[in-house]
Amino acid sequence: MRSTTIRDVAAAASVSIATVSRALSSPELVAPATRDRVRSVARELGYHSSRSGRFASADARTIALLVPDLENPFFGQVAKGVQARARSDGLLVAVCDTDEDPMLERAVLETVVSQVDALILCSPRGPDETILAAAAQLPTALANREVEGLPSVQFDEDRGVTASLRHLVALGHRRIAYAGGPPASWTQRRRSSAVRRFAAHHPECRVLDLGPFQPYLSGGAGAAQQAIDAGVTAVVAFNDLLALGIIGHLTQQGLRVPEDMSVSGIDNVAAATHVRPHLTTVDVPRVQMGRTAVDLVLGAMRRESPPAPQKLPAELIVRDSTAVAPAPVAGAHAPTAVAPAPAAATPTSHAPLPAPPLTST
Repeated sequence: MRSTTIRDVAAAASVSIATVSRALSSPELVAPATRDRVRSVARELGYHSSRSGRFASADARTIALLVPDLENPFFGQVAKGVQARARSDGLLVAVCDTDEDPMLERAVLETVVSQVDALILCSPRGPDETILAAAAQLPTALANREVEGLPSVQFDEDRGVTASLRHLVALGHRRIAYAGGPPASWTQRRRSSAVRRFAAHHPECRVLDLGPFQPYLSGGAGAAQQAIDAGVTAVVAFNDLLALGIIGHLTQQGLRVPEDMSVSGIDNVAAATHVRPHLTTVDVPRVQMGRTAVDLVLGAMRRESPPAPQKLPAELIVRDSTAVAPAPVAGAHAPTAVAPAPAAATPTSHAPLPAPPLTST
């Protein structure tokens, strides 16, 4: 005879699975009449939740960590940080890969809320409404994403992107392209906004938006070809995997990096120094992000008020994939330049911003 499940209780009580979960593990969040009905049905059906009564303390045993793509080493490093910090507090971590799919992400959330004690959502692709709905059921912290009212940790996107662009300008590049990431990515929107702000303050440069690409090596072929067609001398990629894919395609087309085109990325994954040329990139403390996310979700489990969004530093590391700009190529077709942000349409100064100190390796 099979055991009674939470789904059986939900059906018998005419409520959702999420309501059953709240009624048994966080009863103060459920209307008294509903709570009493759910508990009565659970007793009648002989349902026993291993999580009942533990949720209101920091003694919960399992955190679900949702990431868009475990094949991307960025998320693997965040997961390492989450697991190391959680282990030190006696917590287990269940890692869920949502395959860069907002619909799959939502389905996974709907499934795990009845099986774990807290959530860490790293770079979630779904809308704020989906995230807030999950956070209404379980203590939730965000990594690499910000939603008002929820504890979150992120990188200083503006500093990282701006440092990359300033570096290229300092090398004499005046036709620079940005190869963006997936449209559903909150990080992509932040980085694209940083590019626009930079373009608004540097009218001496033509900063081009090559459009969105999948953040994998395979996405680099299309981005590289568009960069070639546009006649740019440098490309800033959404992440290192895309940047490495761009370098690979440029090489296949007989172009040299950085002599013919400079390429930089963001993340500083291990592969950045295992290729030739070594990749110029923005270093972001991914393991620290994971550890911080656990601290934030523990605070949420203790019902502490969410602190202001935590912002981690992002530092440019200059390697071999960027160099002095080559002579411009005549006759290249260029896509539409990035439109300046409205608030910065009239910059106060047309002089290039001073370049910050750069770290070389």
